[in-house]
Amino acid sequence: MPESSTPVPRLADHTTLRLGGPARTWVIATTEAELIAAVSAADDVGEPVLVLGGGSNLVVADEGFAGTVVAVATTGISADVDDEAEPGCGGALVTVAAGETWDDVVATAVRRGWVGVEALSGIPGSTGATPIQNVGAYGQEVAQTIARVRVWDRHERAVRTIAAADCGFAYRHSRFKADPGRHVVLDVTFQLRQGALSATVGYAELARTLGVAAGERAPLVDVRAAVLRLRAGKGMVLDAADHDTWSAGSFFTNPIISPDLVPKDAPSWPQDDGQGLVKTSAAWLIERAGFTKGYVAPLAGARVSLSSKHTLAVTNRGGATTEDLLSLARTVRDGVEAAYGIRLVEEPVLVGCDL
Repeated sequence: MPESSTPVPRLADHTTLRLGGPARTWVIATTEAELIAAVSAADDVGEPVLVLGGGSNLVVADEGFAGTVVAVATTGISADVDDEAEPGCGGALVTVAAGETWDDVVATAVRRGWVGVEALSGIPGSTGATPIQNVGAYGQEVAQTIARVRVWDRHERAVRTIAAADCGFAYRHSRFKADPGRHVVLDVTFQLRQGALSATVGYAELARTLGVAAGERAPLVDVRAAVLRLRAGKGMVLDAADHDTWSAGSFFTNPIISPDLVPKDAPSWPQDDGQGLVKTSAAWLIERAGFTKGYVAPLAGARVSLSSKHTLAVTNRGGATTEDLLSLARTVRDGVEAAYGIRLVEEPVLVGCDL
C-alpha cells in the first residue's frame, strides 16, 4: 500500500515557486505498484488526483488542492549496455523511472557517455514530467531521444507502452499534455548514442560559449558544464538562497505564429511543421513591451517580480501568494498583447487557478 505522509500538507513545500496551499490527502508512492494503487484508489471514489513530480512546472492556488496528491518517488535507471562508453560505439536504450530527478539522469548520461540529453542539464523536475512538456533547452528536446513512454492509462485502467511516434510531440507539447490527467507516466526509455562527444551543437549561444561553430560537437562534460553556467547566469538552476530561482522556469512559451505577425527586428526561426509558421522570442516581446529584468507590477507588489536575470521567469521574492504571481503574469501577458497583438501562453500547469 502507498505510504501516507502527514508532515508535508502544503504544496508550497514541494514546488519550486514555493507557492500553493494544502492538499486534502498526501500519498508518497515509492514503487510503480504503489503509484498505480494510489491513483486507482482515488479514481475509484471519484477523488481528484494531482500527480506530483519535482514541482518545477506547477502553479498551485493559494487554496491548495481539494483532492489527493500522489508524490512520485520511484527510482531506477537501467540500460541495455554494461560498459562505460567508448567513442564510436553504438547506442544505449536507457529506461528511467518517473520519479528520478532529471538532472541526475543527465549527469549519469554524461558520465557514462550516453549522448543526446547533455544540453538539458540543470532543468529541474522529475523524469516522468519530461515527455509531458517535451522538455527542451539549448537546441535539444527530449522528443529527439525518447524511444517510448510507459504509462498507467486511467481511462483504460491498464499499463500501456506508447512509442515516440505516437506521443504527439511538438514544441512544449505532447499527447499527454493534450489529454491532461489521463496518463500517469511510469517510466521513460531513451535511445541514446554512445561516445565522448555531444550531439551537434546548434544553439548559437551555447556554441559561442563552447568556442565551436554551429553544427560541431564538443566533449559531453564541456557541454554540461557550459549549459549549467548559462542557466545559472539566468537564474535557471535551483538555489534556495537566490530568489531568481524561486520560479517555474520560463513562464511563457515562445509564440509560434505566421511570419507576417512577427514584429520588425524580432528574431524568428522557421518551424518544420509544414504550415510555414515561425517561432519568435517571448523574452524579446516582453522586454520590448517595457517589462525589463526585475520588473515589479504595481498591482502585484514587490513580493513578486520578473527575474533580475531573465525576463521569462516570474519569481517569488518571498512571502508572495499565488494570486500575486498570477497578477504579475497577467500584466506582462496583457502588455505584450497590447503592444504587439501576440498573446503569450503560459508554460506551467495551473492547478486550481487561472491566468
